Amino acid sequence: MQQNSNVFDLGRARVCVVMNRSSGKKKHRQLVELLEKRLAPACGSYQLRQSRKGADLPGLARQVASEGFDLVIAAGGDGTQSAVAGALAGTDVVMGVLPGGTFNYFARDLGVGEVMDDALDTLLDGRVDATDVGDINDLVFLNNVSLGAYPQILKTREGIYKRWGRSRIAAYWSVLVALRRLRRPMDLVAHVDGRDREYTSALVFVARSAYQLDSFGLEGADAIRNGKFAVLIAKARQPLPLIRSALRLAMGHSAKDSDFDLIVTDRLQMRTPKARQLVAHDGEKTPLRSPFDLKVRHGALKVLLPADGRNKTADAEGRA
Repeated sequence: MQQNSNVFDLGRARVCVVMNRSSGKKKHRQLVELLEKRLAPACGSYQLRQSRKGADLPGLARQVASEGFDLVIAAGGDGTQSAVAGALAGTDVVMGVLPGGTFNYFARDLGVGEVMDDALDTLLDGRVDATDVGDINDLVFLNNVSLGAYPQILKTREGIYKRWGRSRIAAYWSVLVALRRLRRPMDLVAHVDGRDREYTSALVFVARSAYQLDSFGLEGADAIRNGKFAVLIAKARQPLPLIRSALRLAMGHSAKDSDFDLIVTDRLQMRTPKARQLVAHDGEKTPLRSPFDLKVRHGALKVLLPADGRNKTADAEGRA
């Protein structure tokens, strides 16, 4: 499909929505009906593809990306957004964002709207622009990756949720249990700008979401807006002081700059003595091999933004 400007011609576009059907059934049905009512009639052609579980999303997204669609819309939380972005980054396929998660950091960073109606307005009257994504060992991420304690927190939380159900108390308890099991911090080497820097830390957090970093009360958001990573390396090495830092990051509360060393860069390599580490990325977790090559892929993902240039997320917060 040829386009003469950045304005996206939805009426001529082949459109596919990618969605995880394992979310709440009532909410899921309501969203499907809303899309069929508002979005489908405005598209040149419209399809809905659904995964049965979250683990199937990356494969489904890759399949959809290969089928010649002009616009692929990720409907769901940041994990869904990340899976679709990983399949589309570096291609000419445009990505649309329909936020359906708890934090919706990617939607907030883009300004497409953090509620469904605002995000649909963006899709119905949008322009194409390019945005940066993060990359660790060829794995695309949108908001953050972390090594050390935080991946273990996610792993522990998953087990606690399965046994006791989802709750704020269970989430906090998972942090305490994971950190209680902490044996020793990581010895790691960060190679930045041609120099090696040695650290001993129990938690490394690589941020790509300015909105998330602002919500944590940490410096580095402006650097992210300028196409960099904000790499936060926890100074605490023992469980008790680390709990304070990890709780802030894990629960989205404000964090203190005194808790972390900060590196600002768009490319770095990290090496750890352990050859294989569990890495958390956008709320998911994957074992990856050291060394970890991290880079910002500038302008790698084409996205739909509001055609009038207004930040719908900021507008919505202003109305709240």
